Amino acid sequence: MARRLFCERGPVCYHISLFKEYLLRDLKTLLGGGRYAHLRSSEPLPCLVKGHVSVLLRRLEGVPMELQQGKVINLRLAAARLNGIVIRPGETFSFWRLVGRPTRRAGYTDGLVISGSRFAAGLGGGLCQLANMAHWLVLNSPLTVTELHHHSDALFPDERRTVPFGTGTSVFYKNVDYQFKNTTGQPVQLLFWLTDQELCGELRSLHPFPMRYRLTEEGHHFVQEGGAYYRVSRVYRLVIDRATGRQMGKELLLNNHSRVMYDPSLIPPQQLISKEAAEDASGSDPAPRAAPGR
Repeated sequence: MARRLFCERGPVCYHISLFKEYLLRDLKTLLGGGRYAHLRSSEPLPCLVKGHVSVLLRRLEGVPMELQQGKVINLRLAAARLNGIVIRPGETFSFWRLVGRPTRRAGYTDGLVISGSRFAAGLGGGLCQLANMAHWLVLNSPLTVTELHHHSDALFPDERRTVPFGTGTSVFYKNVDYQFKNTTGQPVQLLFWLTDQELCGELRSLHPFPMRYRLTEEGHHFVQEGGAYYRVSRVYRLVIDRATGRQMGKELLLNNHSRVMYDPSLIPPQQLISKEAAEDASGSDPAPRAAPGR
């Protein structure tokens, strides 16, 4: 029998472990000496770097719709805390430093969270969708990601997905953060708002950047290995000169090899290939995940 971790020995042990992680996070921030973004402006910066929208309510097997409705409430509160934030050169954006701790007193409610590899109800659940959008906007810019936590499994099938699989991030107050640093020579700004059906976001700058970026997913398929199914793909970022339209670079961001945690009958049959065919197509076994930093 595997030995249980201290945090798994009961609610009291869990909260003691969580408090320890909070202290370690605060100590790391204190000793790091970084400058964190805090300035907000109601006036949008003039240049749109990237805009994006994502659907608020999706059909997820076995997930009560009230948890998704709670997610919308949570997203509306957190988006208001991030909307208009200006990240000046040399400053770092920290998701939790700006959003703060989700509490019922602040209006947060139970929403969808990921516990291990399963869905569950949790206070403030659903804020990963906001962090995912921030990350997607940043990936389409020259900003530098400094803290990123990936989901390791494929937790649910695609439902109106518009971005490559694996380009999201996990957040959990406050030791699992999402951060990026403005390593450019000009300020940038994030805008977030909700409509009845979508979460909307924009990344803006003072002047256009000389390069634009495009993310592509290659070799996407599913494969059965033993008794499990895996989702496999590579995600690249293309760097394109804005003035000439020439491709100046191609960066490997992710090498996905993620275990499918939902009902495998939901895998599109045309996307399921044998392991042998997958190895012949790639020329090698699946490579380890590429580092998220740039």
